Amino acid sequence: MQSQKKHPQLFSFEFYPPKTEEGAASLQVVHSKLAALNPDFFSVTFGAGGSTRDKTFDTVVDIQNKGIAAAPHLSCVASTKDNIRAILKSYQDHGISRIVALRGDLPSGMMSAGEFRYANELVEFIRQETGDDFQIHVAAYPEVHPQASSAVEDFKNFKRKVEAGANAAITQYFYNAEAYFYFVDNCEKNAIDIPIIPGIMPITQYTQLFRFSEMCGADIPRWMRKRLEGFGDDRASIQAFGLDLVSSLCQRLLDGGAPGLHFYTMNQSAPTLAILENTHR
Repeated sequence: MQSQKKHPQLFSFEFYPPKTEEGAASLQVVHSKLAALNPDFFSVTFGAGGSTRDKTFDTVVDIQNKGIAAAPHLSCVASTKDNIRAILKSYQDHGISRIVALRGDLPSGMMSAGEFRYANELVEFIRQETGDDFQIHVAAYPEVHPQASSAVEDFKNFKRKVEAGANAAITQYFYNAEAYFYFVDNCEKNAIDIPIIPGIMPITQYTQLFRFSEMCGADIPRWMRKRLEGFGDDRASIQAFGLDLVSSLCQRLLDGGAPGLHFYTMNQSAPTLAILENTHR
């Protein structure tokens, strides 16, 4: 973990673009509460196949105009060099200086990803087009990407993204700190020393967490799953257990040298605020 300890700690929060006026109004309140913590940036997701392209852009620009840096997601799926070039130009025009570059998920029925097959190709293109104008963040998978043929191949894919010009990585969420520490140790053995920021998913309900984890390959340890199942519909107990567990995880990561935390907020402020209140930074 020595490589990570030399990087300044970054704290950031992720939103998804609201689909309704009510959702947009709710996000304004959430943004205001989290902005009071003065995070380094807010990231905004990009729907499968670019399905939220316009909403992502509007949300990013609105956040940027409020005074805290915004980091839009860019996805390979359904993207062309021309439209990525145009998007990058628009972000530059609005003072956006961070990008989260991802391969992205293929929507149901879509057979082709587009002109970019993998995230390293997207990172390389951004660098070719814009030089060092953007801080580029990429994804990392301490517990291995669910579609990877092996852990070895998955790590090679990550290394290609770094070599293409990534400045930092944000991990998929996890609940086993050892997976993160082992991943960082492997990076150090391979001369990778960019900041690798743990992704944190607050726990507010079990069924949603289980569904997300099935899709993204995040492991829910058996003991944890059994405890959550045992609470049944007792949401207050689920939330109390989740708060204690995730707060402890965050503290252990920071104490171990992690260069910050990135929260998957699900457009809610209370769970993240409660975790950070329990965490000594």
